[in-house]
Amino acid sequence: MKLSNKLTLTRVLFAPVFLIIYFIPIWIKAESISPTNMHKSMDLTIFADKFAAISLCVLIPLLIFAEFTDFLDGYFARKNNEVSDFGKLFDPFADVILHLTTFTCLLKSYDFSAVTYYTPIIVLVLIMIREYSQNFLRMIAVKKGIAIGARKGGKFKTVMYVVTEFFALFLELLVRLNLWHKVPFYELKIVSIVLFVICVICAYASFIDYLVHFGKVLKENS
Repeated sequence: MKLSNKLTLTRVLFAPVFLIIYFIPIWIKAESISPTNMHKSMDLTIFADKFAAISLCVLIPLLIFAEFTDFLDGYFARKNNEVSDFGKLFDPFADVILHLTTFTCLLKSYDFSAVTYYTPIIVLVLIMIREYSQNFLRMIAVKKGIAIGARKGGKFKTVMYVVTEFFALFLELLVRLNLWHKVPFYELKIVSIVLFVICVICAYASFIDYLVHFGKVLKENS
């Protein structure tokens, strides 16, 4: 496998790792309050609290690296003359896998007394519809021998996804470090919701742009 594609694969492989590590403390906390575990609930809660903070302190740097591979795969593809139709499809696929996984994780917070969620469920559904529709367009284009690469609108959309996920993860880090009450947390939560809404707007604006430029592919196959 080419180096650029190996870097892209990093994002795909990291997605389930992120999900598991993010949710482990949430699962442990849920287990600690189970009526069948009352005799050991204190020990489980203490462990969950400690692991909750550690988990994001580990995940955030790893996610930064995973997102950085989005730049690296393109850089090495151009440098090593590895640009290919496969890479043009694999790169956005990896982006979607990682971002949808992150947004899904952000449906839950570790401490419900602080906040129950970051990603509004309607935002996640709308983004999923957009991304699946985009993939459908790419598949039809491939049948016609056309590889749809990323356009400027799609790249800006991806930037907004990254900014939004890290902002929300920062809020969740404050929750897991039990520092959320020392900042204007609920005002920041409103900012995160606004960012998620902007993500939806950018997602559909870029999708319309793709339809304008590649919509004839759909018409020829309908």
